[in-house]
Amino acid sequence: MNVLVINCGSSSLKYQLINSDSEEVLAKGLCERIGIDGSAIVHQPAGGEKTRMEVDMPNHTKAVRLVIEKLTDPQAGVIASLDKIDAVGHRIVHGGEKFATSVVLNDEVLSAIEQCNDLAPLHNPANLIGINSCREIMPNVPMVGVFDTAFHQTMPKKAYLYGLPLSYYEKYKVRRYGFHGTSHDFVSKRAAQILGKDIKDLKIIVCHLGNGASVSAVKYGESVDTSMGLTPLEGLIMGTRSGDIDPAIVTFIAEKEGISAEQVLDICNKKSGVLGLSGGVSSDFRDLGEAAAEGDEAAKTALETYAYRVAKYVGAYAAAMNGVDVIVFTAGVGENNGDARAKIGKYLGFLGTNIDPEKNKLRGEEVILSDADAKVVTMVIPTNEELAIARETVRLVK
Repeated sequence: MNVLVINCGSSSLKYQLINSDSEEVLAKGLCERIGIDGSAIVHQPAGGEKTRMEVDMPNHTKAVRLVIEKLTDPQAGVIASLDKIDAVGHRIVHGGEKFATSVVLNDEVLSAIEQCNDLAPLHNPANLIGINSCREIMPNVPMVGVFDTAFHQTMPKKAYLYGLPLSYYEKYKVRRYGFHGTSHDFVSKRAAQILGKDIKDLKIIVCHLGNGASVSAVKYGESVDTSMGLTPLEGLIMGTRSGDIDPAIVTFIAEKEGISAEQVLDICNKKSGVLGLSGGVSSDFRDLGEAAAEGDEAAKTALETYAYRVAKYVGAYAAAMNGVDVIVFTAGVGENNGDARAKIGKYLGFLGTNIDPEKNKLRGEEVILSDADAKVVTMVIPTNEELAIARETVRLVK
């Protein structure tokens, strides 16, 4: 079965065509600047050259049509026709409390997703646009929605409720939802697989460390807590997001700077994190590492503060599960940045992680970092959200 995986943003569309039998990526690409001047499509067939073509894309429907053209192109394409796409899997950011699992998409489901728009105003409307564009072009192809929030719907009330009047939860569903669920689910299952153990016997902490970052506690295969909250702003210090702060800071800065609360939240989302802490050096950990090596004190502080916050969450989740068997690093920083892992690992010695410095130099590979005598297995597992979406799509369509 050939599954087209679609991940729509407000002005972008990422895609992969995956053969579900071999789990081979046949082609992948990105449509960027949709609805903006200078729009382009970047396309790469398996084993072929990556190409970039500037082309007018006024909307997502045009972008989807271009993706189909690229996939079926007589020279650079990988399938003969549109008929060779058997199913489409869509990444959807927020499913609220309505969706605890992936679902086959129909009019009723799309209406329910739309009702979650106010929980993810930047993401869900874009996801829906992508879905509707695909349905218009491929009306007879089954489609599945895979939610970032679904995996975390197993959290108990004590983990997802905030210390606010209960009426806000009852009226507006203000609670912790968590994100990166597809990644946390994929990586925790893969960890059990690598170790040859039943996931129902393991307590796993997954550290998804990218530009957006989150930690989750996965107890016996189910998420019991996670660091992101109502929105992806809560939790860890990230590339440009502040993570946890005293909520009173928002009105304090607004009054001092003479700006609105919305403007402060924009700063918390786009100008904070390691970018803000480093004094504007960068949100990219490679740049920060270089700056720190050259003696930039703000860059050093940003990296140390980041590692400290991750370690605090790992410690908290070890307590929440009354123990931990496995700690997994994944996503861009988690998979590729040995320095960041080492900084975090310094705080976790009390758990008996015993990280091998030589193994920790590896980048982007599945590897067990801890030695054979470690009480807690520490691993690196590259995440693959697209493959996870494809697997879910096949499971539901079949």
